[in-house]
Amino acid sequence: KFEFNPKVGIDNPALTLTEDTDSEGVGEPRFYLLTKESTETFGFCLHEELGCQGHVIRQIELGGVAQRRGLQDGDRLLQVNGHFVDHMDHLRVVQKIKASGNQVLLAVLDGDSYEAAKSLGRDLSQMLPDDIRPRLCHVTRDKSGFGFSVSCPEGTKGTFQLSVLQDGPADRAGVPPGCWLLELNGDSVKSYSHTQLTRKLKQSGNKVTLLVASSAVEEFYRLRGLRVTAALADTSRLPFKARELRLVKGPAGYGFLLKEDDCSSGGVGQFLWDVDVGLPAEQAGMKEGDRVLAVNGESIEGLGHEQTVHRIRAREDRVTLLVIDPAGDQFYHSVGL
Repeated sequence: KFEFNPKVGIDNPALTLTEDTDSEGVGEPRFYLLTKESTETFGFCLHEELGCQGHVIRQIELGGVAQRRGLQDGDRLLQVNGHFVDHMDHLRVVQKIKASGNQVLLAVLDGDSYEAAKSLGRDLSQMLPDDIRPRLCHVTRDKSGFGFSVSCPEGTKGTFQLSVLQDGPADRAGVPPGCWLLELNGDSVKSYSHTQLTRKLKQSGNKVTLLVASSAVEEFYRLRGLRVTAALADTSRLPFKARELRLVKGPAGYGFLLKEDDCSSGGVGQFLWDVDVGLPAEQAGMKEGDRVLAVNGESIEGLGHEQTVHRIRAREDRVTLLVIDPAGDQFYHSVGL
């Protein structure tokens, strides 16, 4: 059995596609958007159990928000932040939840429905929407502009639909045609008039970061009274990437030092310095000034220097670090990630 013990505060009830069940006794998936503080956990355990299929929700905190909102003992976890996980290795699913930071969107199916669907040979992935993630896109202006135009119903605020020029900057950055604009450079556009949005775009200079959602994704969240946030977004098209470094300790160690310092984006972080030439750290691609985000698949957000060092040393001869360079760190902070 592998246990993961999160605890959570959530502001929204369970999100159900429908309350009906079909004639074969298979219910519909339920969706939960869980949000917590950095010092909290998500309020349930995820188990892998002998004789029981799937990733099983257990040990829901008595009286906690997760229990009050409807997460049930025995529920099977199907999706994490829009990613189907029923077929995944259990530890990898646990790491996906931990890597979500302070917000995670889960899709679950009650235990009886899960077992019934499995016995019927159902493809559980077909019970879920194809894609419920908004998209973050970083657009660089060229001579023609940003490559999109904005329409807004007359007399309204915060409702902006984008028309995208084919092969223009926005199109190349992954902005889908006809999508809805939710955030500009990390700020919600909900209260903006068309004039205010135009002014903000001009003030952005040559680069803008857009949080956008297709009509289907926008409808999914709107019908459930949820605000779409950058934390749930597909970031695969952004120019800045976190890097995973896999280090195996050599006779002279890993070949780097860890230093606690102020982040350029605010707060305190753990940074990599004095990377020795030819040793495992450099060979894995470590650069001086990289900020550590996670150790062995677990976020170090909120941890101090000694706690981070302890996690690095937890495995005697190897460690996996998720890191980002200073430019990327500052960028993600600017868009609220």
